[in-house]
Amino acid sequence: MRKMLNRRWTLMNPDTKVHQIKVSSMQTQQHFGPFGKVTFSNNSNPLLGENVRKWHNDESSFYIVRDDLLHPLVNGNKARKLDALLPLVEDHSGTDMVTCGGCQSAHAAAVAVSCAERGLKAHLLLRGEQPQILTGYNLISVLYGNVTYVPRSIYANREEMLSSHANSIGGCVVRLNDLLNASTNHNSVKSNFLDTDDGQSLNSRKTVIVNEGAGDAIALPGLIRLVQYLSQDHIFGKDQPLKIIVDAGTGTTAVGLGIGALCLGLPWEVTAVMLADTIEGYKKKEESLISELCLSFNLPMMHNGLVNWVERQHPRKFGNVLKGEIEACQQIAQETGVLVDPIYTLAGWELASQLSQQERKGGAKVVMIHTGGTLGMFGLAQRYKSYF
Repeated sequence: MRKMLNRRWTLMNPDTKVHQIKVSSMQTQQHFGPFGKVTFSNNSNPLLGENVRKWHNDESSFYIVRDDLLHPLVNGNKARKLDALLPLVEDHSGTDMVTCGGCQSAHAAAVAVSCAERGLKAHLLLRGEQPQILTGYNLISVLYGNVTYVPRSIYANREEMLSSHANSIGGCVVRLNDLLNASTNHNSVKSNFLDTDDGQSLNSRKTVIVNEGAGDAIALPGLIRLVQYLSQDHIFGKDQPLKIIVDAGTGTTAVGLGIGALCLGLPWEVTAVMLADTIEGYKKKEESLISELCLSFNLPMMHNGLVNWVERQHPRKFGNVLKGEIEACQQIAQETGVLVDPIYTLAGWELASQLSQQERKGGAKVVMIHTGGTLGMFGLAQRYKSYF
């Protein structure tokens, strides 16, 4: 743990707000909402620490970690995954970063904004065609980064696409894992720099390739740092059993949370709602990330199975929105002041709400991690006009 966390970070501190959502059932015969008879209310200043363990009553509720409030544009798990990543790039004199994502990728926008804040250049390869109207994360990406729209046939081979574009920029091209291995093993990074007689590079440009969604091992320490923060005595402590709920795109966030709970010996169960892959794909990703992390930091190999991967309440092809889900997001926003989106965070909210009703008799406390991404609603309003 010390070896992983003793480093420079993007976030000055890991602090985040924690709210408590009360889940109630209406007793009247009035018109049912998107959640049936269920309504919500938000306590934005709940009693934590010892009070988490002492609190037992018949009211259903769950806690929500408001990582969506970390930064106006770079928030949620995007901020956590970049927490250790960006300083690593800076420490190795990176000048450019290349990454990819969908047209409304919150990850791509987060990379663009973060790079601009640090004087780096972000090159974003976005899947599909340029929209007629730029909005949401697509607009942020265009404003802060250098966007190239890539046909879906080329985007299908992400590794080749990223490498090809990075090489076209010129200078040295490296991958994040190369930088991570170099930093932890004190080795030099092999590159295609051409050195002059006085040892100076002919081309000082160094381009770092970041996988889609920052699904790299260096993204994990930021999530482990979050777990360490939440396990402090004045927040959730180390003894209270928790059920941590998170939505899963690449699955990296869930794996990082699971590793953090394991390393700190916490009685926390991490459950991830699968959105973009099969259970076999997520388990393979979990195994790969754990292996990469252990090799990079010379750690004993950890066992797999740190995350409980579950289907969404209403499974569908990734990116699709079902009828009634915009209304569900609207109900949550109006009753709690918390904005969720139907692609990602609504899935976590649904499960947290369901589990809170099952655990209200004194079982494990339910904690949802808000992964941000709510600017994606602007793109959805264009795509699903009839739903708004």
